Amino acid sequence: MKNTLIIGTGKRSQRFIDMVNHADRERNIIGLVDEDVTMIGEHVKGHRVIGALKDLPDIIHSNVVDEVVFIVPRSWLGKIEDVIHSCETEGLKVTVAVDFYEPKIGRASQTIVGDFPMLSFESAPTKKVPLFFKRVIDVFAAGLALLLISPVLLGVALVVKYTSKGPIFFRQQRCGLNGRRFTLYKFRTMVQDAESRLIDLKKHNEMKGPAFKMENDPRVTSIGKWLRKLSIDELPQLWNVVRGEMSLVGPRPPIPAEVNEYDGWHRRRLTMRPGLTCLWQVSGRNKITDFDQWMKLDLQYIDNWSFWLDIKIILKTVPVVLFGVGAK
Repeated sequence: MKNTLIIGTGKRSQRFIDMVNHADRERNIIGLVDEDVTMIGEHVKGHRVIGALKDLPDIIHSNVVDEVVFIVPRSWLGKIEDVIHSCETEGLKVTVAVDFYEPKIGRASQTIVGDFPMLSFESAPTKKVPLFFKRVIDVFAAGLALLLISPVLLGVALVVKYTSKGPIFFRQQRCGLNGRRFTLYKFRTMVQDAESRLIDLKKHNEMKGPAFKMENDPRVTSIGKWLRKLSIDELPQLWNVVRGEMSLVGPRPPIPAEVNEYDGWHRRRLTMRPGLTCLWQVSGRNKITDFDQWMKLDLQYIDNWSFWLDIKIILKTVPVVLFGVGAK
C-alpha cells in the first residue's frame, strides 16, 4: 500500500477520494492538507485534515508518506511550487492532478514536447497508428483505382470535351484538414460560366444554411446530369486522395466562402481530412436540406471514427452511387 497524502479538500479532491476508496487498492490515504488552517481537524469523505499547507514539511517528517498528490484549484498553482520542490528534495513521489478544465467534447491526453510536459484536449481522432494505416489504405486503394478505371476516365473526359464548351476538369479551391486550402478536381458537369451565374440562383437554394443545393440546376449540362447522378464526376478526386489532400472517407470538403459563414461548432468538421464519401452521402445526401443536420452527421462520424465505420460507409456508398440516391 502507498501511504498517500492529499493536498486539497475541494470537489475534485473529494471525487479522487471516492475513486480511491472504491477502486484503488494500492493507495492508503493517511490524511488531507488544506491552505485554510481552520480546516484542520475536519473530516472530508471520512479522512481527517491533518494540517495546513505551511505545515507540510512537518507532516511529512512525522508520518510515513510514500506519495503526495496535489489536487488543487488553479489559483493555487503559484503557491505550491516551493512545496513541490521540497517534496522532490526529500525524494517523495509528487503527483499533480491537471484536470483544471472540464472539456465538453475534447479528450485529455498528456504529452511531452522536449522537456515540456503538456496537457492536450483534442476532439478528433488522434491515435497515430490507426490514422497512419487509414492513410496507407487511402494511397493504395486510390492509386489502384486510378489504374483500373483509367479507360473509363479517358472515355468520360472525351464525352465532356465534345458535348459542351469548356475544360474537361472543374478545379475549385476547397478547405481541407483544419482549413488547409487545396485544389479539388472534378469532371466538369456545368456550363463554362457556372460560377458567375451562381449569384442569380442563390434565391433558389434548397439547403438551409451556407451550402448551395438546387434541384434541376440550369447550369448543369445534359451529360453532367448523368455524371452527377452516378457520382462519376467525383472520380478525379482519387488524385486528391493520393496527394494527401483528401481521404476515401471523411466529411465532404467545403468551399472557403461556406466556411466563412460557419457557426463555431460547424468548424469542428474540418478537424478530419475530407473524403470522397461520408456519412451524409449514405444517409440521404441532398435529400437532407437542413445544413445543421448535415454537420451533425459529420461530427457523428468524427466522434465515432474507426476502420469498421469507414468500411461500413464505403459498402453503403456502392448502392447509393449505383441508384443515384439523393443525387442532384
